[in-house]
Parts: sequence; structure tokens; C-alpha cells
Amino acid sequence: MKDLTASIVVYKNSSEILQKTIHSFLKSTQESKLYLVDNSPTDALKYLVNDPRIIYRFNNKNLGFGAGHNTILREILDESRYHIILNPDVYFDENVIPTLYQFMNQHPEIGQVMPKVLYPDGRIQPLCKLLPTPTTLIKRRFFNFYTSSLEKENYRYELRFSGYDRIMDVPFLSGCFMFLRSEVLREIGLFDERFFLYTEDIDLSRRIHKRYRTVYFPQATIYHYYQRGSYRNIWLTWCNIKSAVRYFNKWGWANDREREFFNQRTIQQFAEYNG
Repeated sequence: MKDLTASIVVYKNSSEILQKTIHSFLKSTQESKLYLVDNSPTDALKYLVNDPRIIYRFNNKNLGFGAGHNTILREILDESRYHIILNPDVYFDENVIPTLYQFMNQHPEIGQVMPKVLYPDGRIQPLCKLLPTPTTLIKRRFFNFYTSSLEKENYRYELRFSGYDRIMDVPFLSGCFMFLRSEVLREIGLFDERFFLYTEDIDLSRRIHKRYRTVYFPQATIYHYYQRGSYRNIWLTWCNIKSAVRYFNKWGWANDREREFFNQRTIQQFAEYNG
């Protein structure tokens, strides 16, 4: 797959977990390039570059998630047919990328695809989501002690009623693994760098979803450690809040007719859901 590239943005990540991510990609293809974009204060992770297919970029400052990936996307869009955005905490077997590659080749109307995502213990991660309302994000972040209310919210927002066992068109696919068609990015643009961290994946998925299909494909499976850093780190919490405010300033707070249209269209895929 010479026409496929991938990038990982790192910031003081665990080298043990990152090695699993790198190995997962390299064993999946013999010809594709993997870009390791290091936003860390030192280049201590450079020693992981032990294969000619890995290209290491040390920024010497934290550019953020989207901006870090954009430094690579600007280079490869004209030479790669597909590009994969990888979190530094995912791993998968060698069949995942070839399976997704074949699926994208068969469906040119798809701009983005995401595989099934599991926790390391095998539980499903519900990372297919509707476009969020401000109420949804506030409830999930600050009122998770209202268990029954939050469960009802997540049942709909995370499409849990779907069973996660079928191909679905979804307006918001997680940024932990984004298999993207390069020509689509040339058309709709790259990550919006106003989002330093968090909501940049919502924004990009949404922009792709406006013109192409954004698809969940459960016939391929990856594993994700899913750190949820903003729930434990005050600085990450602040980044999360700022990005959410910028997202709603861009797309609309209470009045977002496009959000309502996309969400309703998504739910209508499931005739059995009456919630």
C-alpha cells in the first residue's frame, strides 16, 4: 500500500504503549510510511525510530493534536490516497488496515471510516456519536454523578441502542483512529487549528459528513487504552472546555439546524429505536 500513510502525534507518551501502536502499523503494511510527530519538550522518544518506514519530526513545542497532524497532512495529501490518524494508545492486528483499505476502495463515496474499538479487556468503546449539544457535553463532563440521567443521555448520544454490530453512517467518529480519504481532505480542509485539544475530531468528522459518508465498520477491530485525561488533569479539563466553547461558537449553540438534521438522519437508520 504505497498510497497510504499514517501519523501519530505524541506528547510525553508512554513508550511501552506507543511501541505497540507503531508495531501494529508496521506489521500491517510493508510499504507505507508512518510519521511520528513529537510535541514533547525533549526528543526522548526518538529512539523508537528503528525502521526506515518511520519518519520522525520533533517540534520542540506542543502544537496540539490537530496542528501536529496538519504538519504531515500538508505534505502528503498529493501523494497519498489514504491517510490514517492514529492515537498513540491504540493497537491492532495486521488484518485491520488491509480490511479498511479494501472497504474504502470499494466505496468511493466514503470519506472516513472507523473500525470497532474495544478496551483492552474486550469491552466495547461506544465511540460512534451524534453531534453534541451543549447540554450533552455539560452533562457528560460535570454531572456524571446523576447516573440514571447520564445513562439515558449516553444511550442516545453514543448510539448504544445500535448494538455496535452493523455498518453505520455516523456524523461524529472518534479521533483515536481516523482512516481518511486524502482527496476529501483536499476538498474540505484539514483539522481546524483553533482547537488545540478536544473537539477537533468532531469538527473534522462533521465537515466530512456534510459531503461524504462517514462510516463505522465493525468488521475490523482495534484496541484503545482510552486515557480520558481531562477527567484527571485540570489543564486538560481547561483545554476541553475552551475547545467546546470554540466548537459551539463555530457551529451554533442552541440553534444548530444542521446538527438536528444530521442527528435525526442518523437515528432513522434504526427503525427499532423509538427513543
